[in-house]
Amino acid sequence: MSAPDLAALPRLPRDADGPVFAEPWQAQAFALAVQLNRQGIFAWTEWAEALSEQLKAAGPSDDGSRYYECWLAALERLVAAKRLAGAEALAQRKQAWEAAYRRTPHGKPVTL
Repeated sequence: MSAPDLAALPRLPRDADGPVFAEPWQAQAFALAVQLNRQGIFAWTEWAEALSEQLKAAGPSDDGSRYYECWLAALERLVAAKRLAGAEALAQRKQAWEAAYRRTPHGKPVTL
């Protein structure tokens, strides 16, 4: 399997050097999707379909600012569909990250 053609991904926030991430979690979600593909968990066509569904659900008025929220939602759906983690485990992990975020001083890295 080869890496996706980043130029072909719709509304992907990017600059001349490639993808642009406003927050560290966006880069982590991006990297996780790439790694799961490299491990054979899903094909890029499967990923493109899942992401496309999320982007369509965001609606035509979305200016691209929610792109990585859609990316994360697609990733969560595939992870659950592939039984890598259940909905409850994902919810618990989200709660743990939210708690870690809230207790982390501004400007410091968030860690669990």
